Amino acid sequence: MKLSIVIVNYNVKYFLEQCLLSVRKAVKGLDTEVFVVDNNSVDSSVEMIVKKFPEVILIENKKNAGFAKANNQAIKKAKGEYILLLNPDTVVEEDTFSKIINFMDAHPEAGGLGVKMLDGKGKFLPESKRGLPTPAVAFYKVFGLSRLFPHSKKFGQYHLGYLDKDEVHEIDILSGAFMLLRKKALDKAGLLDENFFMYGEDIDLSYRITQAGFKNYYFPQTRIIHYKGESTSKSSVNYVRVFYNAMIIFAKKHFSQKNAKLFSFLINLAIYFRASLSVLKRFLSAIFFPLLDTVMIYAGIYMIKHYWEQYIIYLDGGQYPVEFITIAVPLYIFVWLFSVFLSGGYDRPVRLRNINRGIFIGTVAILVIYALISETYRYSRALIILGALWGMISMTGLRFIFHLLGIKKYRLGEGSGKRFIIIGDKLEAERVAEMLRKTHLTSGFIGLANVTDINNRSEGFIGNINQINDIINIYKIDEVIFCAKDLSSNRIIDIMSELHDSRVEYKIAPPESLSIIGSNSISTSGDPYIIDIDSIDKINNRRNKRFLDFIVSIFLIISLPVTVFIVRKPIGFLRNIFFVLFGKKSWTGYYISENRDIFGLPKIRPGVLNPSDAFLDLYLSDETRNRLNLLYARDYKLSNELNIVSKGFRNLGRN
Repeated sequence: MKLSIVIVNYNVKYFLEQCLLSVRKAVKGLDTEVFVVDNNSVDSSVEMIVKKFPEVILIENKKNAGFAKANNQAIKKAKGEYILLLNPDTVVEEDTFSKIINFMDAHPEAGGLGVKMLDGKGKFLPESKRGLPTPAVAFYKVFGLSRLFPHSKKFGQYHLGYLDKDEVHEIDILSGAFMLLRKKALDKAGLLDENFFMYGEDIDLSYRITQAGFKNYYFPQTRIIHYKGESTSKSSVNYVRVFYNAMIIFAKKHFSQKNAKLFSFLINLAIYFRASLSVLKRFLSAIFFPLLDTVMIYAGIYMIKHYWEQYIIYLDGGQYPVEFITIAVPLYIFVWLFSVFLSGGYDRPVRLRNINRGIFIGTVAILVIYALISETYRYSRALIILGALWGMISMTGLRFIFHLLGIKKYRLGEGSGKRFIIIGDKLEAERVAEMLRKTHLTSGFIGLANVTDINNRSEGFIGNINQINDIINIYKIDEVIFCAKDLSSNRIIDIMSELHDSRVEYKIAPPESLSIIGSNSISTSGDPYIIDIDSIDKINNRRNKRFLDFIVSIFLIISLPVTVFIVRKPIGFLRNIFFVLFGKKSWTGYYISENRDIFGLPKIRPGVLNPSDAFLDLYLSDETRNRLNLLYARDYKLSNELNIVSKGFRNLGRN
């Protein structure tokens, strides 16, 4: 056996599927075996492997054993002369394995090898080559000197920025995303250290390989796409803590006591420093627009009040009580902004209609409360209405200004009018186009480009793959989608590399899959993006669904003296009210058949009712009920939710 490939998976089914498809192409003609170690995933990863990749040797763990232990499980069973540790969020080229095997065969001193990695936008990932994180190197990285001077031999040692990324180099540290190991080197250096649960084990093993007398190489003559940590946000406090604590374990293991203490001090300093910055950044990002809206609305109402006093109400002198501007107005603003939040006015992409709807609903709520309170606190209906109008003007105006400034995060309607080009043969490209339409991403344009040099407009193509740059510019394309069935990974990566400076996004559509995978994050080019049947999984729909559950539960509690005599199981009804109220259940969820198969649907809370409860008078097969699940998830609306609850009201006591 020449090569054993080991992939550790934890809840990244769609990425794993794409990875295994690229591996399947790359192993053709080679003597290989492929292991997948699943760390107790709950996203149907195992079912997908069994169904689509029967050739894979699957190891199912009943708990999350961690990266190091899971890899070791497969390594102990591996028969290959070389062992490749590969992340599931990667795509390899068709000739990657043959090239790395040939290099290792020609360099018997090589114990480990890493390759050139690109992110989901085709940009080079500097962690493709790394130096040993000594205390000095750690200091330069922690305090940003390595970022300021990336090509310096002194400050740029962490990512070896002074080395040509297109040349073969001897390096210290390999990336765990793609880590080719000679079995003889592993036998001498030992397996991965299981004290590292996550992160750091690649640094430790790379160092031990060099200590065992072998060399590690950076080999850029083949490339992979690495989506970079799809299951962990790099800006999260938890990531910072876990990653840097792994560095401390490494220092205590390999450095002198003095250097280890210095290293630990620097790392702990980095943890608190980076965590503080992360929390502050998230807090400022979350409150930026609400705070700006509050200031603008308050300032506007203050000026309107001043004008209203002088020229409309108190012509002979006088003013509103100070409580109006210090208590009433802040309460009005809170109601307006809370209503805007519930209406999706602070979601991305920015949609002005959600803001105006939120202000309108908030104004109605304020006027209703206004009519019920004592006249002492009824200051002015006119100022409420004028304040609401100013709120609409100021909030929409602010967003329009940000839109004109070209700040992508605040682009109006970004994503709702995206322009796509799909590269593939006719049948596959049309399948992907139809999948795009079914996701309810209201596209401004969906065009097809042929994978051959032939321009056949009668077949629906607007051009071919060799014209992709012109197509992007002429049709103002936002997103390029590659059909993996019709394009090699080499060709996809070539195009991404050539166009990595353009502002377009890149996605890959695996064959016979309901996913389109790529990188589409506001804050980092490494986070994943999956277009799937996920209408119910969108943040505004999840929030609205939870809010509706809460409101319905409160209504049912208030009307309990009547409703308890309507439902079939009163005790179960009472139990369900509190389960829903505290988030254990939802009033509606999926229908779960006897085999409990809801494969491929977004995860939601278990429901008391399900979509089939809207058709109680009809006999529905399991196939029809599962189809209703699909429609419920894909076309989620609050009106559908209310319809199910009203039709299935008598079954609200169901277990």
